[in-house]
Amino acid sequence: MSFGKTKAVVVTGIDGLVVDVEVSVGQGLPKVVISGLPDTAVSQAPNRLRSAMTQSELTFPDTRLTINLAPASEQKSGAGLDLAMAVAILAATRSLDPADVARVGHIGELGMDGSVREVRGVLPACVAALAGNVRELLVPAANAAEASLVSGIRVHPVRSLSDVVAFHRVRAQGKTLDLPWPEPGEEAEPEETGDLRDVVGQYEARAAIEVAAAGGHNVSMIGPPGAGKTLLASRLPSILPPLSREEALVVTSVQSVLGKVDGQALKERAPFVAPHHSITMPALVGGGTGRPRPGAITEAHAGVLFLDEAPEFKRPVLDALRQPLERGFVTITRAQQSVRFPSRFQLVVASNPCPCGRYTGSGAGCSCATRARREYLKRLSGPLLDRIDVHLQVPAVTRADLASGPGESSEEVAARVREVRERSARRWAPLGLALNAEVPGSILRSSPWSLTPADTATLDAALDTGNLTLRGYDRTLRLAWTLCDLRGADKPTKDDVYAALTLREGQQAA
Repeated sequence: MSFGKTKAVVVTGIDGLVVDVEVSVGQGLPKVVISGLPDTAVSQAPNRLRSAMTQSELTFPDTRLTINLAPASEQKSGAGLDLAMAVAILAATRSLDPADVARVGHIGELGMDGSVREVRGVLPACVAALAGNVRELLVPAANAAEASLVSGIRVHPVRSLSDVVAFHRVRAQGKTLDLPWPEPGEEAEPEETGDLRDVVGQYEARAAIEVAAAGGHNVSMIGPPGAGKTLLASRLPSILPPLSREEALVVTSVQSVLGKVDGQALKERAPFVAPHHSITMPALVGGGTGRPRPGAITEAHAGVLFLDEAPEFKRPVLDALRQPLERGFVTITRAQQSVRFPSRFQLVVASNPCPCGRYTGSGAGCSCATRARREYLKRLSGPLLDRIDVHLQVPAVTRADLASGPGESSEEVAARVREVRERSARRWAPLGLALNAEVPGSILRSSPWSLTPADTATLDAALDTGNLTLRGYDRTLRLAWTLCDLRGADKPTKDDVYAALTLREGQQAA
């Protein structure tokens, strides 16, 4: 009986898991047994392996093969284990040096012709490999640029199983085979975020969007069609600071798992995700049949999730946002595994005032029945609206707005936003927090951060009368801290609290 072993990496959610691929060649009738909780794609690998090895003029053992994927208690999914299984078989049959292949990781799907195909999730796989003390990886040539984003790992691009065999046989002779890297593709175009100057008028809404950006607050906008709600939302990323290295790694890892990595560098700009109102719950929060996949809320992590025409979304889909908005992550549970996806995003929802959209001013142009108008905005549940900090009324653009000229550019506003975020990050750093919107209310209501009774009098009255929930109370305090930071003060005053409450209660004026 002979034995071979090498390393591989599988991705669960957006986290990688280093796998020991062990192969035992024993006596018996020709059969391949795979243990270690393989999914369908992994279980079907023997068909691909046999053909790929034959086409590469390698011998597939005509005997009993046992392939174990350790740790055996973790679910293994995807065809990215193909290459590692083929290499472990070749080591077990002594076609390759077992000691050499045991030190190297292999990621890739095998084609029937012996080609090595690209796979999704290479970036988080490389991060996990580095954490698992794997310092060398053979990956599909199409994934090489993505894999090289992780410093500390030596990446070798391979195009076929023959490349892999040649690489290891040269290594066995004490030499190194430098496999050719793919020609660099065209660099991805800079992500277009537009400019806040494109928004006509809406100076109050622009100021509120700045507050939201500075503190990381959620926003709701109500206004007629053409008022600029979508434009305001799409310009929000243009005033957000560039992603930190840690955020960029997570955001790019999500893109990698979704197969959307389109460049040779980590993402720098906050993502902007705007799903259609027909989106399903698994597509929004993650999940689906088989291997759980990230949803739109995870794709929007560290960025903006924009729901246009929010009342048109199915109510259960919208209410599924409530827990991720509070916790910053979502957990998808299946019978054999539980996957956790990051989902700390800024929510922006936009709504028309009624089904026809013309119920503004006197409402003379509205053709909707009174009941239809009343029921339309009720499609957004109270608990969801309670998790939104800034509620804006966005009026129709007037001729005076057109004549007033453009407002400040994104660059000017972004400078203030960056200054506020740096200020709040320094303040909350001892607590392990960065944004005002992330600070628990219990902290803001306790020393040394609590405000005086005189400063919170308006807020206390709204809580006593039931016009404000405790969650709303805490979120208003967070807004007050952001307003305080914008004017460069050390602690909010009653004016900051009143302004924050006014921003929060914009919804009630609808």
